[in-house]
Amino acid sequence: MSGTTGMPVAGVVPAEGRERPAADLLVRNAKVFTGDPARPEARAVAVRGGRVMALGDDHDLAGLVGPSTKVVDALGRRVIPGLNDAHLHVIRGGLNYVLELRWDGVRSLRQALAMLREQAGRTPKGQWIRVVGGWTAEQFAERRMPTVAELNAAAPDTPVFVLHLYQSALMNRAAVQAAGFTRETPDPRGGQIVRGRNGEPNGVLLAAPSALILYSTLAKAPTLDQADKRTSTRHFLRELNRFGLTSAVDAAGGFQNFPDDYATVIDLARSGELSLRIAYHLFPQTAGQEIADLKRWTGTVKPGDGDEWLRLNGAGENLTWAAADFENFSEPRPELADGYEAEFEQAVRLLMENDWGFRLHATYDETIRRDLAVFEKLAAEGLFPDGNRWLFDHAETVSADSLDRIAVLGGAVSVQNRMSFQGTAFLDRYGAEATAHTPPVRAMLDRGLTVAAGTDATRVSSYNPWVALHWLVTGRTVGGTALYPAANLISRQTALGLYTRGGAELTGEQDVKGTLREGCYGDLVILSDDYFTVPDAAIPDIEAVLTVVGGRIVYASGEYEGLDEAVPPVSPEWSPVARFGGYRSRGARQALLMAEAVAESEEHRQWRVARGHASPEPAPFVDPCFTH
Repeated sequence: MSGTTGMPVAGVVPAEGRERPAADLLVRNAKVFTGDPARPEARAVAVRGGRVMALGDDHDLAGLVGPSTKVVDALGRRVIPGLNDAHLHVIRGGLNYVLELRWDGVRSLRQALAMLREQAGRTPKGQWIRVVGGWTAEQFAERRMPTVAELNAAAPDTPVFVLHLYQSALMNRAAVQAAGFTRETPDPRGGQIVRGRNGEPNGVLLAAPSALILYSTLAKAPTLDQADKRTSTRHFLRELNRFGLTSAVDAAGGFQNFPDDYATVIDLARSGELSLRIAYHLFPQTAGQEIADLKRWTGTVKPGDGDEWLRLNGAGENLTWAAADFENFSEPRPELADGYEAEFEQAVRLLMENDWGFRLHATYDETIRRDLAVFEKLAAEGLFPDGNRWLFDHAETVSADSLDRIAVLGGAVSVQNRMSFQGTAFLDRYGAEATAHTPPVRAMLDRGLTVAAGTDATRVSSYNPWVALHWLVTGRTVGGTALYPAANLISRQTALGLYTRGGAELTGEQDVKGTLREGCYGDLVILSDDYFTVPDAAIPDIEAVLTVVGGRIVYASGEYEGLDEAVPPVSPEWSPVARFGGYRSRGARQALLMAEAVAESEEHRQWRVARGHASPEPAPFVDPCFTH
């Protein structure tokens, strides 16, 4: 292999007498979708100094190859701009990633429980096994959740906490004890500790409708030390790179304190070890202290602080706790308290007066209408939006009238594929007619609103962006349930735009991010399969084979394995990620199916032995090719 190539590339040699400086990286022999209407396609991309230097055909860019240029042959594969998850809890997720057993992409409950059983044998005393988001019972062949009895059987002595959407959590006997739940433990507000006939907790927690009981219980589990948090975050970012993510907007969230819980990504940014660009938000954590927190932050930091790798984007996704609704579609819509608007107005006014934008969690139109009334009052005073970026997150049931009001006020919307995982629960409660436009993505776009897409991972949805893109273009849940008519679906190209340009617009980076054109960040992805041509059902199986951020190869697999930057080994060694990895890929699922088939065959043989239909000893393997 030549010193100038990342793959064997016939006929590409350093140019002599070159007038232009050499590229740092050249990706050639590709089907490049640029996302730039002025030049939608190309065959090659050159990157220098972290930015796109040139696009064109292979022969156009051959002159940019110098002695130190890394040349990568895309082998005719599809190349797209790097993906940008516009609502991802990446900072919190990174601090816990290596502690979590991920059921994302696992296709059978049988296999999920087998993973749990094996991890119980690896987990040291005092630690918990935690399955936290990214799965739903619909994805399993059995179409059901595990039972507490199954958790007890799989892990009799190791605490197990299994979070299921925003709805519930299951805990084995050891976890109930480790969490300190007893007959005397009162139910928290908005939650329920389910009890047996004897009054003792039976291992089921219900969000009724607040998920605080789920998250506060999870917070009782042990955490990582600072060194392992750093390693965990690097592996989580690498896992996101695996799916083509090059940027994310961190939506903050509960149990994410500033600045303490931001210290790890700040440290990685200072040392140049981030492999994902992060724009982050600040979220007041304690009810009653929200205004004090916002005053302190607006007096010490401001949106835009940082650089192209890590920068502050604003406040939210909550400004005041009283204004937040809940998204548990298995429960009725919560009624927010009367009069929350006074404190909420105070928070928004403070942000506007200090040139802070914000994002706002709002699931239901009833919440959105009340919030809009506050914004319209401030707009009448000339305070809103006053040049500041603001948006609603989620907006599943937003009405046409509310969309019109959002447009007048210069707002945007960030949608997530929570319906991929909760769509059936919504359908069961509200019916097909209401579900058909939940959320009304097409109506948002028709009004010219800025719309961005994301996952809201990791505690409910999976962080796999291709699951979200599948939902946007097919309108189906992960279990295959159809939610939307064709009128509320969007094209693959439009959906990709929400996952690239849309996120960049929310952070004010649309001039440098989200498209491949000269001067933009050198963020691009070579895909395992062509997103524009694969069957709908295959979209969630797409991965990156090479991910580039700022000209750096941060993920590489297949023919490109070894071209990416090294990451330290997973720590601690007993980590579920060290054994099982993250999202279960297509190849891993095929291997699991084979393993399940073998196990089922053995179970069937034992059943026959027990009934006298087969010998207790397995028949010897005989290859007929060697019997003659």
